[in-house]
Amino acid sequence: MSESLQAILTAVAAGEITPDRALLKLQSQGYESIDEFAKIDRSRQQRTGFPEVIWGLGKTPAQIASIIQVMRQQQSVVMATRITPAVYAELHQQIPDLVYYQMAQICALTPLQPTPIHLGRITILTAGTADLPVAEEAACTATLCGFEVEKLWDVGVAGIHRLLSNHHVIDNADVLIVVAGMEGALASVVAGLADCPVIAVPTSIGYGASFGGIAPLLTMLNSCAAGVGVVNIDNGFGAAILACQILRTATKITTRSNS
Repeated sequence: MSESLQAILTAVAAGEITPDRALLKLQSQGYESIDEFAKIDRSRQQRTGFPEVIWGLGKTPAQIASIIQVMRQQQSVVMATRITPAVYAELHQQIPDLVYYQMAQICALTPLQPTPIHLGRITILTAGTADLPVAEEAACTATLCGFEVEKLWDVGVAGIHRLLSNHHVIDNADVLIVVAGMEGALASVVAGLADCPVIAVPTSIGYGASFGGIAPLLTMLNSCAAGVGVVNIDNGFGAAILACQILRTATKITTRSNS
């Protein structure tokens, strides 16, 4: 039991606060308010295994900076996604040690060269070069979460020999993230070759009939290859967190079975 919870229960037992007041205190446990625009989820890492991450799109630089400054007091890694170069320039003026990963559009407070601290390898493949921003978002997220990442870019089905000549990369993966636009066929092909989970990420890259990512999304959802999970369009971050959770769960099971 945490000290704060123990203190609240002790105060109720001593008649120092009413049960209603205690309820209000308990409801506010685990998060911290910043003015009127944000509530930082301090207990997310304890609940889910990974800390809260800032969604940058739609927030002002001042709001993002305020959230980062609060988070840095509580988290070893603080990151914000969907940060444009212009927004980062403003943030960097206020937070000089903020690191920017431009292709991924992620900024973070972290060691410059994060090292893997968890077991397992996440391998990320792209169908084309145009899919790189989404793939780099996944790669950067997984790296900052402490996992080993391997990358294989531009191996789409239009030149499938590029994929097949790198079969060893698929064989060495523990979880695969496949990022593809157009018709999104790469995920099905990879899943037919892999003996590990495959997370498919449709991108909004493609001609008009790809409907901004709807076509690859439907292709991936309708994959005839087994073991394919699909995240939302352009959601490299979500794919990375899912991959990390898969590996983290595998480690928990191994630890429990060995204890």
